[in-house]
Amino acid sequence: MVTSRPVDPSQVLVMVLAGGEGRRLGPLTLDRAKPAVPFGGRYRIVDVVLSNFVNSGYTRIKVLTQYKSASLEEHIARAWRLSPMLDSFIETIPAQQRTGKSWFKGSADAVFQCLHVITDEEPEYVAIFGGDHIYKMDVRQMMAHHVAKSADVTIAAVPVPIDEARQFGVLEVDEEGRILAFHEKVQDPPPMPGRPDMALASMGNYIFNTDALVRCLEEDAAIEGSRHDFGHDILPRMVQTGQRVFVYDFQTNEVPGEVANSYWRDIGTVESYFAAHIDLVSTQPQFNVYNRYWPIRTGITHDPPAKFVFRDTAQDRVGTATESIVSLGCIISGGRIHRTVLGSRCRVNSFSEVEDSVLLDNVTVGRHAKVRRAIIDKDVEIPPGACIGFDLDRDRRRWYVSEAGIVVIPKRAKIDPEG
Repeated sequence: MVTSRPVDPSQVLVMVLAGGEGRRLGPLTLDRAKPAVPFGGRYRIVDVVLSNFVNSGYTRIKVLTQYKSASLEEHIARAWRLSPMLDSFIETIPAQQRTGKSWFKGSADAVFQCLHVITDEEPEYVAIFGGDHIYKMDVRQMMAHHVAKSADVTIAAVPVPIDEARQFGVLEVDEEGRILAFHEKVQDPPPMPGRPDMALASMGNYIFNTDALVRCLEEDAAIEGSRHDFGHDILPRMVQTGQRVFVYDFQTNEVPGEVANSYWRDIGTVESYFAAHIDLVSTQPQFNVYNRYWPIRTGITHDPPAKFVFRDTAQDRVGTATESIVSLGCIISGGRIHRTVLGSRCRVNSFSEVEDSVLLDNVTVGRHAKVRRAIIDKDVEIPPGACIGFDLDRDRRRWYVSEAGIVVIPKRAKIDPEG
C-alpha cells in the first residue's frame, strides 16, 4: 500500500456521474435513470458508490443527474441526509444548460457545465466516479496513491484476463504505473507489466488535481469535434501533452472485513444485472452486503420483518426460501423460492414457485404461479396459475426477453391470468 501525507477530507469534492440512460437494461430504465434502478433487495445502484465515499470519510458529494432523474433525486433527498454541522452533504445537480442551449454532451461536458460548483467549493482534489457499477473501494487508498505519485490525474483500473479485455477500454502503462496510451476495445490489448495474461481495464473512476481538471475542461470545451468525454478526449489528451496520468490498480485496495477485493461489475445489461443478483445469493458472495465493517448504506424503512407461513406438508404447502435474499415486509405464504432476490413487501402465495429470479418491491405471486429466470419490476401482480420463463416464444410476444432468455416485466405491468 502506498504511503503519503494524509489528505484533509474537506479538501476533496466528489462528483458522481449519474445521468446515464441505461438503454441496455431494457424496461428497467423506462421510468428511471440507470443509477436509480433497485439492486440487492433494498438498495439502489447509486447507493454502492455513495457508500464507498461515505465509508471512506469523503462526505462532500455532488450527484450529477440528467436522464429521467426524478426517482434518483427523490431517493437521494430522502435516504441520504448527512450532517451540515460537519460540512457534509450529498446533493443532486440536474442538467441546467448553464453553458448554452444543450444538455450534457458527454461525461466531461457534464462536469464542465458544473464548474461553478468546483469554484464555489475550492477543493484541492476532485474525485469523479461513475454512479452505476457494483464494487467496494476504500477511496482513501486511491487518494494516497494519487498524492504519492504527484499525479495530475489517477485512473482506477481493474485487471481482467487478456482474452476478455477486448470489450473494455484498456490502459497501457509503464513499470511505474504511468499511463502511456489508451486502447478502446482493441483486438490485441496491451498486457500489464509483469503479468502477460492480464490487462488493465479502466473503471471510469478518476481523481484529479483541481487546477489540472479545470484547465483541461476549459480547453476541451473550445475544441470543435470533441465528444467532451473523459475516456475518449480529456484523458488521452492529457497523456499526449505529457501531464502526469497514473493508474491505480483496484486489486491492491484493501476494504475492512473483506478477504479479497477483486469484484467489480458493470451492470449495464439485463444479463449482467441478473448475474450480479445471482452472485448475491451464493453461499460466499464476492460482493458481500453482510460485511458490517463496510456497509452498503441506504434509506431507513418501517417495513416489518419478513414472514414465512404454512407448514402443510400433506398438501405440499410450505413457505420456504433457499439460497435467496428476502427483504423486509415480505410474506412467503405457502410458496417456494430458490436462488431469488425479493425486494420489499413481496408476497409469494401458496403452491407457487419462483426460481432464479429478481422481484423488485411490492410484487405479488399468485397461487400455483411459476416464475423462472425473470426480473419483475415494482408493483406487478402475477395472477394465479401464470407461467413466466417457461415458454420464451410466448413470453416474447408480450414482454422483453434478453438474448440469454431472461424475461423482464416492466413496472406496474398487467398480466393476463393465462400468463
